[in-house]
Amino acid sequence: DMRTEISTAAAFVTRLLRAAGGVGEEQLRCFRECLQEAMREHYKHHWFPLVPSKGSGYRCIRINHKMDPLIGKAAGMIGLSHERLFQLLPSELTLWVDPFEVSYRIGEDGSICVLYESPQPGGKAAKQLESRTSCKEEWRTGRSSPSKSYNMMTVSS
Repeated sequence: DMRTEISTAAAFVTRLLRAAGGVGEEQLRCFRECLQEAMREHYKHHWFPLVPSKGSGYRCIRINHKMDPLIGKAAGMIGLSHERLFQLLPSELTLWVDPFEVSYRIGEDGSICVLYESPQPGGKAAKQLESRTSCKEEWRTGRSSPSKSYNMMTVSS
């Protein structure tokens, strides 16, 4: 079941849009639902809880001078163009949606920040990412040189 991971990832992208402003709450709600549905469909045969890293590249959501097709599709459903998305979202965003962990990086040299982490079944603890405390308000500013620290947003299962 990938519901929590997908929900966490979609909520994060939706928060980025909300923080940028100019998109109504009803549009944001629709965007989030459309993105979740697109991700569920896309990941359907590429979700391997027994080998969480398998298929990670396929599930990675990426904005890097090109708009990620899943974000683009959800935005299209609420009438947002790719051009508008590039204005609202960070120009460099990587979001990893894996079984038991959702993490992101803003900028090519930004810190990797964990949004959601759950222990894997079988007693193996989920891997700890180094420098988790160096996650700052990068997602707000879209820069990799953050200004002040904040408590990381996490969702526990």
